[in-house]
Amino acid sequence: MLVFSGWANADPPSRVARVGYVSGAVSFSPAGESAWIQASLNRPLTIGDRLWTEPAARMEVQIGGAVVRMGAGTSVSILNLDDQIAQFQLTQGVLNVRVRRLEPGQMIEVDTPNLALTLRQPGEFRIEVDSYRDATAVFVRRGEVEVFGESAAYTLDERQAYRFSGTGLRDVQAIAVSDADAFDRWASDRDRAFDISVSARYVSPYVIGYQDLDAYGTWRVDATYGHIWFPNQVVVGWAPYRDGHWVWIDPWGWTWVDEAPWGFAVTHYGRWAHLRGRWGWVPGPIRTRAYYAPALVVFVGGPSFQITISSGFVDGIAWFPLAPSEVYLPAYPVSLDYFSNINISNTVINTTVINTYFNTTSVPNLPYINRQIPGAVIAVPKTTFSQSRSVRRDSLPVATGTTNGVPMVIAPPVIPTDRSVRGPGDQRSQPPSHVFERPVVARTAPPAAHPGVAAQQPQLERKPGKPLDADTRRELKPVVPVPAPAVRVVPHTREAAQPLPGLPPATREQGSPRTRGEVNTPQLRPQPQPAPRAVQPPKKDGPSPATSQPSQKKRALTKEELEEEARKRALEEERRKRGQ
Repeated sequence: MLVFSGWANADPPSRVARVGYVSGAVSFSPAGESAWIQASLNRPLTIGDRLWTEPAARMEVQIGGAVVRMGAGTSVSILNLDDQIAQFQLTQGVLNVRVRRLEPGQMIEVDTPNLALTLRQPGEFRIEVDSYRDATAVFVRRGEVEVFGESAAYTLDERQAYRFSGTGLRDVQAIAVSDADAFDRWASDRDRAFDISVSARYVSPYVIGYQDLDAYGTWRVDATYGHIWFPNQVVVGWAPYRDGHWVWIDPWGWTWVDEAPWGFAVTHYGRWAHLRGRWGWVPGPIRTRAYYAPALVVFVGGPSFQITISSGFVDGIAWFPLAPSEVYLPAYPVSLDYFSNINISNTVINTTVINTYFNTTSVPNLPYINRQIPGAVIAVPKTTFSQSRSVRRDSLPVATGTTNGVPMVIAPPVIPTDRSVRGPGDQRSQPPSHVFERPVVARTAPPAAHPGVAAQQPQLERKPGKPLDADTRRELKPVVPVPAPAVRVVPHTREAAQPLPGLPPATREQGSPRTRGEVNTPQLRPQPQPAPRAVQPPKKDGPSPATSQPSQKKRALTKEELEEEARKRALEEERRKRGQ
């Protein structure tokens, strides 16, 4: 059975991350694999994926209500990603994080070699890891963050910035909240697309990539479906799920990656309708939490399905997009709740219909609307599918009605290979090994490392096209050794973070240049008078830094106060001499 009850604990998350922007040389390594390739736009990202931006490169990762942007020379691994947490490993470089929305119980965690940082409310943040000085700088431009070390935990408020050295949060330096640099200004420009998006009025805020629809299409109102988005820049004869390629991503299996800049939202959410000679995208209910789907299509043809090419008959795969009110049947095991949610959140559909098809083992023989639309059925050789080659380049015309007698299947009977996992990107040289090997401090223990597709091959061959369940995958041992992230989980995960004791404000050194481009902060220094260089964590039996007030006699004097004291001593000395 492909879809059945009893799998509540095996449900995949309702969200993924998306490669939303790539500029320059950005390398990507999928979970469980050692190869590095050029990152491609719209690639879904999940647990175990690694990213590396080379000099002068930038990248944007979108996760629904949050956006994580990587500056040049930055290394990031996705340690965990589900409905409650998005956890990133940052071992080098700079991140600009904009959190627009978090649901109750959700959080974003960034783990660095010095600290674990958690975000639980909207805001704007910048995190920098300086591998040369073994330090992490945290800039809170808006919102609040918690930082956890091996000996303490603190909260940082808006307009605060600190540099932490070591892993115990003992060596803390207050630094200036510097002016925005080129990286920050680019991030702000990108944020504007979210802030002013017209599409936000018509789609659920959980739909990833909706802001890209504004520049490439038009919203119109239909009497039957309500608001529909029509793409403006498509060639004659275009159809959904034609311009892109297929990849294998656990735990969903075969996943569509669209090549159009606007192609993510419209191929992983909602449904497609053909109206008056044009394709239009119909989003799901706006007030429902959208569930990500790897591809909202129906596959045509089983193991014996063949198509004709110049050299003769070859094994083939075909598919067409689901229309509004048609049921999506996942190829991966899910619970009834998940099955219901992924359909209700992506189209308007009757609950009775959903319950009817929950336990089906095959695609029902229904008059699917889009199957009869000219050009809607896309067919390619099976090798094009498994090797993640361009569908547009290799697709063959399918005349209307040609596939009417061909059975439909929930999962295409194609066994994934390492190429299926990597995708079509050009292979790139591996980043320096030490970059991803640096241990990080974490507040949350990440799940076990992915075993890779090679370890799953025997089971995948027995059930072609069907991904393994999570428990089976966890029991496998990797065939190709891939270094797992080195993570040290702090022992006080349940302790509440305390406000950081105030440090003297910092000023920027005049004329000090930024070093290494966007990666480092300006050279900063504290005020001239001595200030405590280390912040001691509160003792378990004593008052916390938030309630304990330092003695006035022990307070470090300011420069003006020291000058006044010196002046008084000089006057006293002069009076003493006169008295003599």
